[in-house]
Amino acid sequence: MLASIYRSLARRRSHLPLATAAATAAMSSSDTARSVSDRPISPDTTRIGWVGTGVMGQSMAGHLLAAGYALTVYNRTPSKAQGLVSSGARLVDSPRAAAASADVIFLMVGFPSDVRSTSLDPSTGALAGLALGGVLVDMTTSDPTLAAEIAAAAAGAGCAAVDAPVSGGDRGARNACLSIFAGGDAAVVARLAPLFKLMGNALYMGGPGAGQRAKLGNQIAIASTMVGLVEGMVYAHKAGLDVGKWLEAISTGAAGSKSLELYGKRMLERDMAAGFYVRHFVKDLGICLSECQTMGLALPGLALAHQLYVSLLAHGEGGLGTQALILAVERLNNTCLDKKGE
Repeated sequence: MLASIYRSLARRRSHLPLATAAATAAMSSSDTARSVSDRPISPDTTRIGWVGTGVMGQSMAGHLLAAGYALTVYNRTPSKAQGLVSSGARLVDSPRAAAASADVIFLMVGFPSDVRSTSLDPSTGALAGLALGGVLVDMTTSDPTLAAEIAAAAAGAGCAAVDAPVSGGDRGARNACLSIFAGGDAAVVARLAPLFKLMGNALYMGGPGAGQRAKLGNQIAIASTMVGLVEGMVYAHKAGLDVGKWLEAISTGAAGSKSLELYGKRMLERDMAAGFYVRHFVKDLGICLSECQTMGLALPGLALAHQLYVSLLAHGEGGLGTQALILAVERLNNTCLDKKGE
């Protein structure tokens, strides 16, 4: 795979004028890094590519477009990119085509297999189209080892790659208040600050893969928090309490949480629309468990949450939001917070 990408890069160089090609071939990786980091990022100097315009990606890319950046987008289902196109983005037919029109290209896709194909495929992947000195930013929650592989491939192609998964859900994406966990070269991450600020707050976590590992820790914390929240809600319901008042009462105490703020009311109103899909959360928790196995780490709360979310998949509910966990715990107890459902 990497050899194919390097061959693609060599073909791009072969089409340069002889003097330019010779100079490019002589450029060391440190020279490339300097040329990347020295170029300021602004709407006047930087073209953006974006791959993946789903629930999160559409809002995130929209903030860059609204700030005046030229935006080229690709989505597997073109209709999901029409909102951005209507606002001035240009739609293309592959990640490679998006990267060819960009100085910085972002990925916001579903699964590690999607990340691999959209970044590393030698025919259609973003790295095959990205010019020397370009930057690839993967904002998908994915495998840390894949992030390191992409960073190595990018460096070999005279580019840079950053793993920068996010937390905050659809509301955080819409309101540009996402938490962004950035891994990669510190200078490259710092250079991307004007773009990250349009989407939320970025913190540098370390080298390639560190952003992904920070996000996985975030998912582990959320998983057990969600289990506690829905168990408390089901208990309050069976105890005869007004669950809405109970949520209000605990929200300002030690049991208050972002999960309660984002999802408590949605669960009460039986609003299971996805801000973050169950199937993607199952993917994230599966990566966490794989990491734990490699580390020899036992996290029983993580394992329990994973199994409860997998049960939602078994009921065909992978397309619901993560707040649908309430359905799994209700089924275990043959109850329903929606009195009409009892």
